[in-house]
Amino acid sequence: MGRAAAWDLARTPGVDGLVVADVKRERAKLAADDVQGIDVKTVAVDLADEAAVAQLLGGVDGAITCADYSLNLGITRAAIRAKTHLVDLGGNMDVVDAQMRLDAEAKAAAVTVIPNSGLAPGMANVLAYGLYARLDSCDAVRIRVGGLPLDRPVPIGYRLLFSVRGLTNEYLEPAEVITGGKRATVESLTEIEALEFPEPFGALEAFHTSGGASLLPRLLEGKVRSLDYKTIRYPGHAAVFHAMSRLGLLSEERPFGAEGPTIREATEAALVGSLGGPARPDVTLVRVAASGTKDGRPMTIEQELIEYADAASGHSAMMRTTSYSAVAMLELVLSGVVARRGVLSQEENVPAARFVEVLARRGISVRERAFPGG
Repeated sequence: MGRAAAWDLARTPGVDGLVVADVKRERAKLAADDVQGIDVKTVAVDLADEAAVAQLLGGVDGAITCADYSLNLGITRAAIRAKTHLVDLGGNMDVVDAQMRLDAEAKAAAVTVIPNSGLAPGMANVLAYGLYARLDSCDAVRIRVGGLPLDRPVPIGYRLLFSVRGLTNEYLEPAEVITGGKRATVESLTEIEALEFPEPFGALEAFHTSGGASLLPRLLEGKVRSLDYKTIRYPGHAAVFHAMSRLGLLSEERPFGAEGPTIREATEAALVGSLGGPARPDVTLVRVAASGTKDGRPMTIEQELIEYADAASGHSAMMRTTSYSAVAMLELVLSGVVARRGVLSQEENVPAARFVEVLARRGISVRERAFPGG
């Protein structure tokens, strides 16, 4: 994700210099290899060292962090200290809540921080809120997102397209929804539904996972009757991971003593071994819909993306839709389109129409249709 973000930042209007940082400079250099047309330097920095991160950020106008979500709170504090705008890929709502509590400090420093700004949470949430806002009244919001390998590998039709810790976090934590106009939580990997995308995908499944709804349940509680976020996979995937979770294979227990791995860490290592490996062609599927009334008539507005890997850049579909989305949000901050300061929700503060425009410039196409009824 960091490599794709660096490449896309270098193409962003107004960006004339770039710093790529990693705890190991060799990895920073790899991430910067494809950057062309602007000055770029690479540095080694421990992202858990807030003072070092603040010093690094003090020399730049804006930053994107593609690090593990556990580091995002400290990086946010460092960005506020350095008075540098920040966008992160998020992924854990407890961390986002802690970041939100720094809102007053960010305002005082005239800094904009936008957490949860990748694909989902991120792009999908901006689109969903934008559709909700376009209706005169909105009854339901549905968000369906998934990254899939094109070769449907056995036995579960999946390959790791991002951090394994991010994947298991989505499957372990409860998912937040709105039902009957009120916020509620449901168990992840449940309420499997069938859906279809155009060939070659055909029949797929979608199920609750945590984090993807981001702040939408809080923002729209009492304003819509129902809202949910579900992850798209090939059929049968959810049942396998639900069984693994119920069997304790994602537990934080340490059966081999305090110095040994947790069961979850051992399972994650096995998943990396079986689902990782060389990059393969992938696809990102997104379908967001809002149903309600417009001009006194029932209406549903739906937006859809089907995005593939790009051979020219070497970026997977997941890299493109996640990293480019984060860069697009930072572009809107640096260009003044998002002028508000503080720790912000992307849903309320990133204008969906402008966001779709900057995505289109990056080759990411949002197709829309509207039809009567719900």
